[in-house]
Amino acid sequence: MDTVGLLPQFGGVIWMLVAFVVALSVIVAIHEYGHYIVGRWTGIKADVFSLGFGPVLWSGTDKHGTKWQVAALPFGGYVKFAGDANAASGKDEAAMAAVADDPKALRHTMHGAPLWARTLTVAAGPAFNFAMSILIFAGIAFSVGVQQDPLTVGDMRPLPQLAEQGLQPGDVIEAINGQPVPPAEDAEARAEMFADLPVLPELAYDVRRDGSAMTVSGPFVTPPLVTQVLPRSAAFEAGLRPGDVITQINGQDVFAFNQLKTAVEGGDGGTLDLTVWREGETRSVEMTPKVTDVPQDDGSFERIFRIGIVGGSAFEPATDAPGFGTALSSGVANTWRIITGSLSGLKAMIVGQISSCNLSGPVGIAQASGAMASQGAQSFINFIAVLSTAVGLLNLFPIPALDGGHLVFYAYEAVTGKPPTDKALRVLMTIGLALVLSLMIFALGNDLFCP
Repeated sequence: MDTVGLLPQFGGVIWMLVAFVVALSVIVAIHEYGHYIVGRWTGIKADVFSLGFGPVLWSGTDKHGTKWQVAALPFGGYVKFAGDANAASGKDEAAMAAVADDPKALRHTMHGAPLWARTLTVAAGPAFNFAMSILIFAGIAFSVGVQQDPLTVGDMRPLPQLAEQGLQPGDVIEAINGQPVPPAEDAEARAEMFADLPVLPELAYDVRRDGSAMTVSGPFVTPPLVTQVLPRSAAFEAGLRPGDVITQINGQDVFAFNQLKTAVEGGDGGTLDLTVWREGETRSVEMTPKVTDVPQDDGSFERIFRIGIVGGSAFEPATDAPGFGTALSSGVANTWRIITGSLSGLKAMIVGQISSCNLSGPVGIAQASGAMASQGAQSFINFIAVLSTAVGLLNLFPIPALDGGHLVFYAYEAVTGKPPTDKALRVLMTIGLALVLSLMIFALGNDLFCP
């Protein structure tokens, strides 16, 4: 066996696992801290806060009597409140009987606290996940900024033909090939204007530079440039990375991202021979596009061939820092988009509109974690925000053993005036755990057997 040859692959696996553990640990810590801190605020005592399961690697007890611990299996976590029998908040009959005659002690248990306190404590986990996603997306909006208007060149991206062109940082672009550039607020009109430009290696840019009007040459606005590579995609498996520029497809020169998109979608899934420019050197790359279920404006899905890259403009637009309200609105909008998109995709899978292979399990999530981490801190942090929203949403599903199941029980109690019986809860929790386990096994099967 070529042990030395396995080292790069082994290193990639380690990197993937580290990224996965870091992402999951951050998300779980925020989720469980939401339960813990709101429980404490509402008068419910926490006995244990655990990051991970299994053998305890480290532990310490704070002044409130809560044992904080890190366990060996970093694939989740839990808060065990007073009166809980386990991490799923089952009732500890012996512990509850011991405080039954002590109203003050009973009030500090999860099962003896008022309904409002229990409801807020359970709902806080997903709420903290959503809040973290909103704050991350808002922070990214702050760091990226909002495009200056009129459109201004911030910095030129490295492109193979860059040395031949005259567009420079600081140029205010007024028109391209004689077509005036619409204002930033009319994003749809600007996108249509870019789409109508002739596909040429060079375009004429009417710019204002240092107060003077001039016309200079520049690259096509949206060249076949890779700004992001999606996990588990054909491009990722072929080794493409951000900054690559695709200059030929099957021997034909390409200048625009739409040329690449058209060739991929119209190739019926056949293998493509790409010429890729990277840091001054060219290389040939073969890849076979994969069928992807792409959401449409009307809520339906269309199966389209994709190689899994995100494009960008030939230059970084100059930006200004957004206001706090603008950044926060962006965070809320992005989080809501993920929630609605996830629910739409789940519905489509249930009715058979799209393949169930779109559901990823732990292996797929680990691969995505490693892929995003390899593309830079911002991509990885953005991925954590997306995953945090997904975890928060999943926990709100009305399945016993998840937070959403507990909230359903509390809704029942609010309507009837009494909680479900202990026997009914035990049966429902067993069913819920079986459903969650089945879902995990199904998702893991997708990771292993779906293309």
